[in-house]
Amino acid sequence: MTPSPETALNALAAPAWTRRPTNLARAVTAELVERIVRGVHPSGTALPPEPILCETFSVSRTVVREAVKILQEKGLVQVRQGAGTMVNPPSMWDMLDELVLAATIAEDEGLAILDDLVVTRRLLESDMANVAARVADPQTVDRLRALVDRMDELVDDHVTYHEHDRAFHDTVMQASGNRIARGVVRALESQVVNTARYMGRTERSLCVASNRGHRHIYERIAAHDPDGAAEAMFTHITEAWLVRRGGSGRPTRLQR
Repeated sequence: MTPSPETALNALAAPAWTRRPTNLARAVTAELVERIVRGVHPSGTALPPEPILCETFSVSRTVVREAVKILQEKGLVQVRQGAGTMVNPPSMWDMLDELVLAATIAEDEGLAILDDLVVTRRLLESDMANVAARVADPQTVDRLRALVDRMDELVDDHVTYHEHDRAFHDTVMQASGNRIARGVVRALESQVVNTARYMGRTERSLCVASNRGHRHIYERIAAHDPDGAAEAMFTHITEAWLVRRGGSGRPTRLQR
């Protein structure tokens, strides 16, 4: 694949740093991640040679080599003898990596990557709700009820409401005891929780509808109904995202 003249020019552009970063290797890595995700360095092409990268970023070879090593760990590039540092296809990227996920979300003009994030979250949280309904102790049930009741009082304050919303979901996840699934969900959410495209509309009626979903989840967990809790979580996450997504009518990956 031969980059266009404009892409080639962008690949050699100096970074738009307002001040020289303290950790140069981390800064160079972040800049190269963004350029790779944006297609400035397309899949199947080689990154510029070391001397060019050193000149572009005004850093030493040691910094460039450390940055390339980190890019390899993230699955973005592969160093090939005689061919240079080649950019891998997106299928090889570590999408749970903070920099890679953030850059991919920022570059996605539609909502496909956010659809995938919601599908992943829905799968994991539905399973955790199932387990929580089987093992939740009285303290957990009381905590969920208190959060749901408090959210009913917060529907006019969407910022505080969403703080309690996240606490509700985290309580369910903690109750399940699945630390890995909880860690994945929390890592994914940390990248999008403050972005307008993910949070969407925030009016009172949506908070009211959202908390009806929370109450149904709580009731199924309190009743120790694993299948009902899983279904309630599945429905809640699906419906809440479709509303926030804006009902564009475009096909999504949210269907079962």
